[in-house]
Amino acid sequence: MDSTMTMPALYIGHGAPPLLDDPVWAGELASWARDLPRPKAILIVSAHWESAPVSLTASNVPLVYDFGGFAPKYYQMTYATPDASALAKRVAAMMPQGEPVHQHRSRGLDHGAWVPLKIMYPDADIPVLQMSLPTEDPYKLLKLGERLRPLRDEGVLIIGSGFLTHGLPFLKDWSIEAAAPGWSKDFDLWAAEALSRGDIDELAAYKTKAPGMPYAHPTVEHYIPLFISLGASRNADDPRDKRIDGYWMGLSKRSFELA
Repeated sequence: MDSTMTMPALYIGHGAPPLLDDPVWAGELASWARDLPRPKAILIVSAHWESAPVSLTASNVPLVYDFGGFAPKYYQMTYATPDASALAKRVAAMMPQGEPVHQHRSRGLDHGAWVPLKIMYPDADIPVLQMSLPTEDPYKLLKLGERLRPLRDEGVLIIGSGFLTHGLPFLKDWSIEAAAPGWSKDFDLWAAEALSRGDIDELAAYKTKAPGMPYAHPTVEHYIPLFISLGASRNADDPRDKRIDGYWMGLSKRSFELA
């Protein structure tokens, strides 16, 4: 008898490497992971890999340390997960004819994937595959998430990893406890309200409808993984199950679970 449980889809804020030393946020992520069914594998889309066509990471290769200016210890961390080539083949087979998938031979997980997963699944005993963001178009990402949706019934946890606000150039206080700027609060509360109504069109029109723009997202890569997760949801127009909120360095760490 197959005991595979249907997994949710998640949108998470992933934080910079110092997240690993933040007992509050790290504790929230770890507690959330303990509440989830145990995944057979994880498919994660990170803000830090924009590449078309759809591209997939290799297994058993070094991590990507795509950050600068942090303590040396972060560049020595590892997260060696089991081979995910079976999931890579499954994902490639789900893509439409005429839309090729590029399988990298040397690219590992970037910090938008391995930092939160190192907290959520510290034993590194679950296969992890990272997929690139092939476009910034919310509706195309929704369609991509829809194609991936059947993986949830196969025990695969689908994660969009970004940051609900990410106006780094406009931060003045870089402490973890910094007060959130007005543009960060305004965008966060707008997104929370739209999510509570399941208003996908409102969320997709963020460039013109969201308060706090363009300060909340001078570039959009930390916001758009949301649409992969929404596409993978069975009921994208139902209210979201919020799991984490609040701010980190003034940025919204709002993260939620989609049925």
